[in-house]
Amino acid sequence: MRLFGKLMAAAAMSVAFTLNPAQAQDDVKIALVVKALGIGFFEAANEGAKEAAEELGGVEIIYTGPTDTTAEGQIEVINSLIAQNVDAIAVSANDRDALVPTLKKAMQRGITVISWDSGVAPEGRQMHLNPSSNALIGEMCVKMAAEHLPEGGGDVAILSASATATNQNIWIEEMKKVLPNYPGVNIVATVYGDDLADKSYREAQGLIQSYPDLKAIIAPTSVGIVAAAQAVTDAGKAGEINVTGLGLPSEMAGHVKSGASKSFAIWNPIDLGYSATMIAYNLATEKATAEPGAEIPMGRIGSVKLDDNNEGAMAEPFVYDASNIDDFKDIF
Repeated sequence: MRLFGKLMAAAAMSVAFTLNPAQAQDDVKIALVVKALGIGFFEAANEGAKEAAEELGGVEIIYTGPTDTTAEGQIEVINSLIAQNVDAIAVSANDRDALVPTLKKAMQRGITVISWDSGVAPEGRQMHLNPSSNALIGEMCVKMAAEHLPEGGGDVAILSASATATNQNIWIEEMKKVLPNYPGVNIVATVYGDDLADKSYREAQGLIQSYPDLKAIIAPTSVGIVAAAQAVTDAGKAGEINVTGLGLPSEMAGHVKSGASKSFAIWNPIDLGYSATMIAYNLATEKATAEPGAEIPMGRIGSVKLDDNNEGAMAEPFVYDASNIDDFKDIF
């Protein structure tokens, strides 16, 4: 009997070692790697990730990121996660290409890797989840600026995050593509605040001082749009310079009411974190496969269909203004 018990124990150990990491552990460990800690957008995404984990059961969320928006900081975080042998890494990248070697190492170790929000080059991930269609986001930003320009148009500047942020650069390119449809929009400058509130504020101040005919600032970043709105308010330009782009209702409600921002847009970051977690889980547990044409379940959001680059979009952006801001300001 004792020999039989030892044989059974050995067999059980053998089975455990042949299972994939997500099957061999009590909990599926999914790391949500953000651009930097302390940013409201990503904290809201983490709430969505925790919601998904609770719904799925047996899932541990590791919410992590560097203290500043650098590729080096994210690489250090990812190396730590590889050492922890997590089951999946879902990353919003500070640099499209710099993370690839580290993420390839993670995949070679059997770790599922996806990017979301801000993408990684295809060789560094299995799939990418865009929060919305890049083309729709770019055009929406220009449209919101154009709608509130004086008759005949005016000067417009862009305040972005970092110069290497994948999503920001794609959205800016999409903005430029639609400019012929909005002849009144005259882009005079693009500056970068690195998703730091103080630097974004200073960059917005510089735009206000350098371009006396400035009529709008487009900030496709939740940190930059708040900083720009505050800079416009502090300069006494609320109602004269319109700040628009992508922001959170909870952070922009006061600026909408002050007139510093006529409108802005965003998808629900809670839904985005939820969707990324659902996708990472389904891939890590082999309930879905990331390949062109595949439809991967995202729980209550539905499913995402992947294109030839293994990319998919979650939803269209939603516009917030004085007519609806109070309905959302206490949600996210």
